[in-house]
Amino acid sequence: MGKLLIVGTVAFDAIETPFGKTDKILGGAATFIGLAASQFDVDAAIVSVVGEDFPKEYLDLLEEKNIDISAIEIVKGGKTFYWKGKYHNDLNSRDTLATELNVLADFSPVVPENYKNSEVVMLGNLHPSVQKSVIEQMETKPKLIVLDTMNFWMDHALDELLDVIKHVDVITINDEEARQLTNEYSLVKAAAAIHKLGPQYVVIKKGEHGALLFRDDNVFFAPALPLEEVFDPTGAGDTFAGGFAGYLAETKNVSFNNMKSAIIHGSNLASFCVEKFGTERMKGLERKEVTKRLMQFKELTQFDIELQ
Repeated sequence: MGKLLIVGTVAFDAIETPFGKTDKILGGAATFIGLAASQFDVDAAIVSVVGEDFPKEYLDLLEEKNIDISAIEIVKGGKTFYWKGKYHNDLNSRDTLATELNVLADFSPVVPENYKNSEVVMLGNLHPSVQKSVIEQMETKPKLIVLDTMNFWMDHALDELLDVIKHVDVITINDEEARQLTNEYSLVKAAAAIHKLGPQYVVIKKGEHGALLFRDDNVFFAPALPLEEVFDPTGAGDTFAGGFAGYLAETKNVSFNNMKSAIIHGSNLASFCVEKFGTERMKGLERKEVTKRLMQFKELTQFDIELQ
């Protein structure tokens, strides 16, 4: 069984979309990554931090999904990271209404001894220096280090971000972030520029328009499955990353061809995430549903053509 180390936030979210709103619910990058990865036969652990206000039932949920939570630090008297956001009508843009770092402000991740030899490391969106500290704790070089980041760190910690990018194999960012990082409008040129920063593979997420995978001159595109209803896009990118990393950890194959399948698995799981608020859809997701939708992806992307 492949080992997958997940580092990121386990948090509270409060979300408002055109379809409704929630009070504080379970969220965080590592949470979504872990729930997606739990769909695969992997030995996964989450490294994160929460406050004493974090409900035990949420931790129990992660354990029930066979995720090792021993490295989720609980700070006595502390408050859990909290994010509140409101999505616009197109669901592609949002306003952040509140961000409370709380215990995350002083988070110093400690990788468990039995996960310092993980084949795949998934670095969820965090301060780049925190991500770098995890890489430095690994005792054996992972087969694959995947990094997710966002424009906030490009604005506020660019030097640290460029430093950690040098040490990863795959970076996953959205199209807007790829353009900001490279000052290139063309995503093909942006991917080439990111390759020069260090990563062998570049995954550019385009939300409802799918995802692109670049390796030098090789390009693969996976569409997003057209859905009748999208309730909440929060966590979709992290769910995608969790499916991507989980599949690669299970198959222990990090070739470009296998990454194509990983992209499809990530997109497939993300299509479930957006159907309900927060983690609701992912909590009870069954393998048979996942397999059925994978077949829809296959039908969506395969065709016969006669060349004259």
